[in-house]
Amino acid sequence: MLNMAEGLARLRALAEGSVVSAVAEAFADAGFELAVVGGPVRDALLGREVNDLDFTTNASPDEILRIVTPISSAQWDIGRAFGTIGARVRGEQVEITTYRADSYDGVTRKPTVEFGDTIDGDLVRRDFRVNAMALQVPEIKLVDPTGGVEDLVAGILRTPTDPGVSFGDDPLRMLRAARFSAQLGFEISEDTRDAITRLRETVKIVSPERIQGELVRLMQTDDPVRGIRVLVDTGLIEEFLPEVSALRLEVDEHHHHKDVYEHSLTVLRQAIELEHSRHPGEAPDVPLRIAALLHDIGKPRTRKLEPGGAVTFHHHDVVGSRMARKRLQALRFDGETTDAVTTLIELHLRFFGYAEGTWTDAAVRRYVRDAGDLLERLHILTRADVTTRNRRKAQRLASAYDDIEKRIADLREQEELDAMRPELDGNRIQEILGISPGREVGEAYRFLLDLRLDEGVLGPDVAEQRLRDWWAARG
Repeated sequence: MLNMAEGLARLRALAEGSVVSAVAEAFADAGFELAVVGGPVRDALLGREVNDLDFTTNASPDEILRIVTPISSAQWDIGRAFGTIGARVRGEQVEITTYRADSYDGVTRKPTVEFGDTIDGDLVRRDFRVNAMALQVPEIKLVDPTGGVEDLVAGILRTPTDPGVSFGDDPLRMLRAARFSAQLGFEISEDTRDAITRLRETVKIVSPERIQGELVRLMQTDDPVRGIRVLVDTGLIEEFLPEVSALRLEVDEHHHHKDVYEHSLTVLRQAIELEHSRHPGEAPDVPLRIAALLHDIGKPRTRKLEPGGAVTFHHHDVVGSRMARKRLQALRFDGETTDAVTTLIELHLRFFGYAEGTWTDAAVRRYVRDAGDLLERLHILTRADVTTRNRRKAQRLASAYDDIEKRIADLREQEELDAMRPELDGNRIQEILGISPGREVGEAYRFLLDLRLDEGVLGPDVAEQRLRDWWAARG
């Protein structure tokens, strides 16, 4: 609940901070208006941490650059075409934008940049009322032409103008509604939610890169599940990630199975809890969270109704991994993130064989080898994937995973598992076998790697003899 007195005190502290006061003084001396705008004002009122200072002004981009140059250690004008100048002031990055009054063509979502004359006009064109507030400095005056404070008190998200017009201007705002709902824990007003449902197809004109960026920001929140429910319930997710809503499989009276959609959201929440408990203070692990959300997307495609009432999803891990790769590539995710997510999905079932019986050391080594540097993420995902209400089964699986982590730690200490390479390298293989670089060296290398995985450390002399025996047996 917003305490207005405390909120105003935090606004004053924001205005009197060294960076804000330095920028405010420079613009006042030059005869221009300046205000902190958007997220920093919202977060200061709510008592949240303030990041990334954004300012708006009636100065032109050229005038902004002239004013900030003497007080900053670096400047950049990559956003000059949109009226934005960036600078580093007293070690902190700030962005200062000329008042805007953009218009949109409704087809490409590219704005016709028009600079405005008033701060009220600038604020009304923003995405939501809670983000359409400004703190004028240095005089310290709150500007709130659309009722953002009232929405903060009510915990609600509404657009400053008619939502149909606002989302028509920029359809990405519909995704931002889901993200801010998750980030702030706010409800979305009925008319705003209805507009998202009605206009969801218009998000197709937004570039995949912008959609990806907003999806990443959603996954970085403390409760992305809240935002995902907004996307699914309004149908918006169908336009860029339909595999998630497809998880809502029908359950008929003869073939009962878990609700895969609800299960996946629970896995995501549990993965975040484990992420926080095992790595407190670290940045949100977006690839892990995406993998948790998508780990079962192969189930609808592999679902089979068996005689007697059973439901199977054979190979949904492999199928889901391929589906995830195709979707993440379409959303222009980088290769590292795509590889991490798809590998985690492909491996997420591997552990359950361990719970059914004791693995050999060789099987544990292969588990570590296949996971590679994703092993810790795989630990978290696999543990989070246990959502059974059967307490005895849950305890058995948790105990089994405690055991495998201990065995991995013991083997790592004994055998340097992280290295996980044959005891003879390619050059030595060529010397021993008297062969030149080529396919046979690769085959010999794989033989020695399998030997290392199956039997552990043998020593170079034994490894050499086993290699010679293998070579001789090939004829």
